[in-house]
Amino acid sequence: MKKTTTPLKIIPLGGLEEIGRNMMVLEYKDEIIVIDMGLQFPEEDMPGIDYIIPNTSYLKDKRDKIKGVIITHGHYDHIGAIPHSIGRLGNPTIYTTPLTRGIILKRQDDFPNAPSLDIYEIKKTDKIKLGCFRIEFFHVNHNIPDGVGLMIRTPVGIVVHTGDFKFDHTPIGDEPADISRIAQIGSEKVLVLMSDSTNAEMPGYSISEKDIQDNLEVIFRESTNKIIIATFGSLISRVQEVINLAEKYNRKVAIDGYSMRINVEIARGLGYIKAKKGTLIKIKDVNDYPSHKIVVLGTGAQGEGNAVLMRIANKEHKFVKIEENDSVIFSSSVVPGNERAVQDLKDNLSRQGAKIYHYQMMDIHASGHGQKEDLKMMINLIRPKFFIPIHGNHYMLKAHKDIAEEMGIKEENIIVANNGDVIKVTPKRIWVSEEEKVPANYVMVDGLGVGDVGEVVLRDRQMIAKDGIFVVIAVIESKTGKVRGKPDIISRGFVYLRESKQLLEEVREKVREIVCECVSPEHTTNWTYLKNNIRDKIGQFLFIKTQRRPMVIPVVIEI
Repeated sequence: MKKTTTPLKIIPLGGLEEIGRNMMVLEYKDEIIVIDMGLQFPEEDMPGIDYIIPNTSYLKDKRDKIKGVIITHGHYDHIGAIPHSIGRLGNPTIYTTPLTRGIILKRQDDFPNAPSLDIYEIKKTDKIKLGCFRIEFFHVNHNIPDGVGLMIRTPVGIVVHTGDFKFDHTPIGDEPADISRIAQIGSEKVLVLMSDSTNAEMPGYSISEKDIQDNLEVIFRESTNKIIIATFGSLISRVQEVINLAEKYNRKVAIDGYSMRINVEIARGLGYIKAKKGTLIKIKDVNDYPSHKIVVLGTGAQGEGNAVLMRIANKEHKFVKIEENDSVIFSSSVVPGNERAVQDLKDNLSRQGAKIYHYQMMDIHASGHGQKEDLKMMINLIRPKFFIPIHGNHYMLKAHKDIAEEMGIKEENIIVANNGDVIKVTPKRIWVSEEEKVPANYVMVDGLGVGDVGEVVLRDRQMIAKDGIFVVIAVIESKTGKVRGKPDIISRGFVYLRESKQLLEEVREKVREIVCECVSPEHTTNWTYLKNNIRDKIGQFLFIKTQRRPMVIPVVIEI
């Protein structure tokens, strides 16, 4: 490889300050490749937001330089932004494995205005050349099949991107991670390793899916009635485990929940899920069999309002009802922020006679992300000169940095970056540019709107959600400058009008005073100034009276 003084730029557009929204840019001179294009689910203080995607404005004027997009696996935090962002990038070719391709194409069907995708299907043994980048793949375990890590030969040296990974020596419906191939890559003097940090704070090794199946079998063996299992819609390996156990214990499996049904359909078509004829039945047919012969597998382990398990708990499901001694299994961890909803769901199911099983009682869920010993093993196999922890909140990245130092990587050779940082790499040095910073703020998706809900709109929604809205409608006579009749008042989420008559009368009187001060028949009235005065002074008045700050909206009508 020729010596070069031009640094490689590594630019995270998302995924380094949160779980999700993963998107990484590698840029060398006039050539760019993109790794992943995911979404992030909204936080609790983002009312009305469907999800968040990476800001791609940096790439807007560089579309002709993008040589391709590589997707590591089929989870939405790595593919979810494609329908919104791929067209803005000039619709470059996407390179990915068969299952991931199927999930991407199916999701694209839900966006009829999005462009038709150009997807090149890769095998894990393939080698592709995208401009100056030569990319090879290696198989990793995750909790969805077809996950890959990337070995990228660049003009400055080899860069390895692990994708989401764990080491599972006994996976279900998948092959073990290709450790010999990873070790072979490590023998080629890797310059930079970018490694998944999601479970960097968790000690030990990640649990094998075989152990999860063995623990689920205990419940299957002891259950005397219907079994209802809720998990993530994309957890293909867990679906296979449930099918395996159902066949062993002579039960039928009914899969419900849109995302899970679609993913299972795609995975079965590609041979990633195997079931004997007659094992899988339609959800509408569950009542054609005795309850002790049925397994219902669906979504809703996070307490989502419209998901399968919530509809069952609320007695709103068309075909499935809770009976005494049904077994309900929560086969997933609780996503932070969902604890209350999940607890309420468990209480509701328990009141109806169900036996509840969850991951804190026994190992019936395994993360798809490597824990501390897995991360050590990856570093030990790759043996990089430079290290960049990726995929996780800042404290997870710092925890992974500590692991890397423990494994002998020098502190000055480790970069804990933020979204939008421009990391520069040469064969001898790695650093974060002080001169360059790329926009990486949230782009929020709300219905058909992408990016039209910004910080100001979100702040307004938060204010309305917290203290409500207070609308003052004043009709003003232009000749006299006085308020005609009583100003109308509309209150939503602030006070109940019928029980606040005294306050409303005081507000109306205050509006009249403000109008008298600001409107004179002899002079031209500045209506904007009047509205601002009403908003500010009524807002201040309401705060003094109630210690609340509703959004005050003045409506002035001149007649």
